[in-house]
Amino acid sequence: MLRKIIHIDEEKCSGCGLCASACHEGAIEMVDGKAKLVRENFCDGFGDCLPACPTGAIRFETREAPEYDEAAVQERKRKQEENHMELSDQVKETMQKLHAQGGCPGSAVRQMTRQEPQSAASSAPAASQLAQWPCQIKLVPTSAPFFAGAKLLIAADCTAYAYARIHEDFMRGKVTLIGCPKLDDVDYSEKLTRILQENEIKSVTILRMEVPCCGGLQRAAENAIRASGKFLPWHVVTVSIDGKLLDE
Repeated sequence: MLRKIIHIDEEKCSGCGLCASACHEGAIEMVDGKAKLVRENFCDGFGDCLPACPTGAIRFETREAPEYDEAAVQERKRKQEENHMELSDQVKETMQKLHAQGGCPGSAVRQMTRQEPQSAASSAPAASQLAQWPCQIKLVPTSAPFFAGAKLLIAADCTAYAYARIHEDFMRGKVTLIGCPKLDDVDYSEKLTRILQENEIKSVTILRMEVPCCGGLQRAAENAIRASGKFLPWHVVTVSIDGKLLDE
């Protein structure tokens, strides 16, 4: 049938995956680093994916396409929910076993006390400024002692490799949370909102790379700040691929 459906320009697609996350019907998937309309009969033509695309690679077109199959979409969602519940049960079982064995050392919450160097001219190697463990957004608890009165740094994990002075210039004196919206198939907004709501956070710094996919981390943090209902000072700093600060 002739109907309105999306078209994805592969040349403009940056591979960020935000459109695939925004498509609740599952019509779009990432294939070889590019967004693809893999199920035309799952595309309802409403275009939730359009505003999610940071490069303008998606547009509407009217052409011959299979009719939207709502029944197939609902069946796919049902199977996904079943798989999610099965996976959740497996995770719970694993966590129960770990708890019985004393817990997982890698996920134990820790707070580190950092001391300032006695001399700026010291030849000792620069000390780590990581103030707590864990630091991954997916792993950190929403409430922990180290959040009390903390200045929060929400950083894309690539920034630690691109910007050489991240410990001294950004992590010092802050609680650091890191993540990658492209590799972590999850929306950070809900968890970051809970962290901001459940703790006395003083400020938020968002440290991102210049690549478009890093916009997902920035949007998640900004959405969390708004959803928290708190007035918090915050700013965004962008790091270039060659390690320069583009704005502060």
